[in-house]
Amino acid sequence: MLTRAGDAILGLFPDLASESTASPQVLRRCEAVEEIRRNRAEGNQELSFGARPFILCGLPIRRLPAGVLTYTRRNGKFFLEIVGHPDHGVPFGQDRLVLLWLATVAVRQQNPVVRFESAADILNEWGLPTNGSHYKRLAEAFGRVFGSTMFFGTKEQRRGAEVWDCSRVHFLDHMRLWSRDEGAADSHDFNSARLSDVFWGELKAHPIPVDTEVVRMVANNPGCLDLYTWLTWRCHHACGAGRVPLFGPLGLMNQLGVQEYTRERKFRERVNSWLKLIRLYWPECPAALAKGDSYLVVDRALAITTQQRRVPIA
Repeated sequence: MLTRAGDAILGLFPDLASESTASPQVLRRCEAVEEIRRNRAEGNQELSFGARPFILCGLPIRRLPAGVLTYTRRNGKFFLEIVGHPDHGVPFGQDRLVLLWLATVAVRQQNPVVRFESAADILNEWGLPTNGSHYKRLAEAFGRVFGSTMFFGTKEQRRGAEVWDCSRVHFLDHMRLWSRDEGAADSHDFNSARLSDVFWGELKAHPIPVDTEVVRMVANNPGCLDLYTWLTWRCHHACGAGRVPLFGPLGLMNQLGVQEYTRERKFRERVNSWLKLIRLYWPECPAALAKGDSYLVVDRALAITTQQRRVPIA
């Protein structure tokens, strides 16, 4: 007999119940969902940490068009602009997992220098396959991250004047990567990446904890991951029920890393599908599309309940 989590999974993925061969897949999903819910209820979540700029403003979900090297997003008074390297482009898609992993290890160790034995460390952390295509994608992601420059800050009106408060940031000051297959390093050598001083300072001042297991479950869905991490922060800071417009200069579409939708209905449908998936892992999530679907209603709630959380949501 399936649990409530199992019923919820079949509601989202009815094709899983169409064949008997899918039963083990359903059971594995059920077990993962039940564990995530149980750990939240018991205050025993495993935590990862995101940097505030990429929680408030998502990276592109898809690769930008050829030749486009500037990407901007806005969340209230906060803005994010990323300028990519001509040879690598702007980070996109699962590249956000590299930044999330670097931030997590740096916060856990309280050290801006992150050392790791191989790419498998990162892939295993997020439950991704350790095959050639994923290794190649990861190496390319590091190139995009290392080559990009970020501008993050606030822009607001005060007494009729526009006030800017902005930092120019390189994600990494130094990066050293090698391939074991080439025999270029011995067993005592490690890959390493040093976070820039400004990026490390931002991360120390405003680390945002997220549930590691939820990240693993949606690692292949960057849009849903963006919305989940955004809601983790937004619901924590909510003083009560509030409305976030879906469209317009300050709308959710301009905060998440989604591409421009020519039809608003398509974006509403996509947000609704992400919300259903998020509630599978976080049933108490209070976010919902308002009647008429032009606003997302968000109320106060805690996605992170672990008693062992040492770093507050900034």
